[in-house]
Amino acid sequence: MTTTDCRDPGFRMETERLILRRWREADLEPFAALNADPEVMTYLLKKLTIEESADLIDRMMERTTVNGFSFMPVEEKASGRFIGFVGLNRPVFATPQEFEPCIEIGWRLARWAWGKGYASEAARAWLGFGFETIGLDEIVAFTVLENARSFAVMQRLGMREERLFDHPAVPESMPHLRTHRLCSLSRDTWLRQTGAGLASAS
Repeated sequence: MTTTDCRDPGFRMETERLILRRWREADLEPFAALNADPEVMTYLLKKLTIEESADLIDRMMERTTVNGFSFMPVEEKASGRFIGFVGLNRPVFATPQEFEPCIEIGWRLARWAWGKGYASEAARAWLGFGFETIGLDEIVAFTVLENARSFAVMQRLGMREERLFDHPAVPESMPHLRTHRLCSLSRDTWLRQTGAGLASAS
């Protein structure tokens, strides 16, 4: 039996081509390979060891328990292959930001899965979950200014660019990674885009 409660071991959402679910022990190996790929990690601070990837999974599972959601695995329906993660997260910045508190949507996919529309497909499912299931008013996304690929996904999702900000977790010695682009999407805009509000009112 599946459920829309992310804390439930049976949590599962499906799209046309993807399965969105909770973390499993078997996810560590492909997740660690993804995090060790220099191209995947181009706009992040560093590649991760397998131990660091395991710690990250633990933190995401803990955030699911605390917040009711987190970045969660994406699986290719046809093959059962682990793709990466997509999901919602409540970020905490070392230096408070003007747009906090907020809920972000984010993604990290294996390189073989790029260019297939998987990030957008999974993200739309999570936006639906955020706006229609748990009733969020706004969801944001942010990425390094140079990351045109992720920004293109945000645009396809209908998100609007709000501002630039310097991410406090990125040292000043890495200016190419420090400036981030913040985008947002409101619940009202989402409902207009998808017609979900009209469907629920009919």
